Amino acid sequence: MVYLSLIKVFLPTALAFFIGIGIAPLLTHWLYKNKMWKKRAGKIAPDGRETPIFNELHKNKEVNTPRMGGIVIWGSTLLTVLVFILINWLFPSDLSSKLNFFSRNQTWLPLFTLLVGALVGLVDDLLQVRATPEQAKTAGLSFGRRLAIVTILALIVSYWFYFKLGVTFINLPFVGELALGWLIIPLFVFTMIALFSSGVIDGLDGLSGGIMAIIFASYTVIAFFQNQIDLAAFCGAVTGGLLAFLWFNIPPARFYMSETGILGLTTALTVVAFLTESVATLPIIALPLVATVISVVIQLLSKKFRNGKKVFKVAPLHHHFEAIGWPAYKVVMRYWVIGIVFAIIGMIITLIGGPKL
Repeated sequence: MVYLSLIKVFLPTALAFFIGIGIAPLLTHWLYKNKMWKKRAGKIAPDGRETPIFNELHKNKEVNTPRMGGIVIWGSTLLTVLVFILINWLFPSDLSSKLNFFSRNQTWLPLFTLLVGALVGLVDDLLQVRATPEQAKTAGLSFGRRLAIVTILALIVSYWFYFKLGVTFINLPFVGELALGWLIIPLFVFTMIALFSSGVIDGLDGLSGGIMAIIFASYTVIAFFQNQIDLAAFCGAVTGGLLAFLWFNIPPARFYMSETGILGLTTALTVVAFLTESVATLPIIALPLVATVISVVIQLLSKKFRNGKKVFKVAPLHHHFEAIGWPAYKVVMRYWVIGIVFAIIGMIITLIGGPKL
């Protein structure tokens, strides 16, 4: 049974990787043929101001490199799920049924949020790449609109957790269950919004892909040891898709993940964290995402309450390191190292301190 469970997890991981490797060249050809990139470099900060340091650092990077590379990630994950469903339908057997990891109680919800988030992000990407150079800096869905959509999605999914699945508590490692009752809904909404805000980590070649691969690989292990094998297989498939994306995103990037990737991943990650009762350790497992959000908040508060003074040369934090002279590849590699170390620490705390071993 253990061997079958391992196969059930590793097979979707490998399949998603190879599917991603297969579809990436086709996607790349289409993206370059249709010039699916921003027509003018530049970005507006969350407070509505220009970001001159960032714009100077990336003036030659945002144009002529397509967006929407995240299609490789969620596309390979979706196709992997469909392959196992199709095999089970065409060749029904005990084995095909056990290998099919699409289940209502474990994988339906994270797959749903992954696809909804990805499609919202895809709309934003399309609006950005179709904008004229004059419209480029403010093109796409505004931060407020994306935040509103994510909040609505979070409310819908948290409703499902509370009323359908009966989730009313979180687990605190080495302490036990903390009953929250209906407060689980605002906690879920806050977590999804926080992870959505961390999407600004998608700013350097290979950074977001590597960090997300580390995080979802960690949850593959956590779900496996919690005996949530279907969920582990789903996280494994996402990890495989991320590794395929990363194959083409390491410097120089062939395409960027952009909103269709990062928005789908952050919303799905919220669901995975709640399903594995590891919300308390999520800030450890996903420390690079947390650092990204905190650096932006610190920068905004500093500029507001200190007469425009900044703590960092530019936020988020990875761009600060870039601005002080670190090569982009050094920033990315060190983020990966930190991500791996803290993901391991988070996994250990979750598994040893959790109730499901």
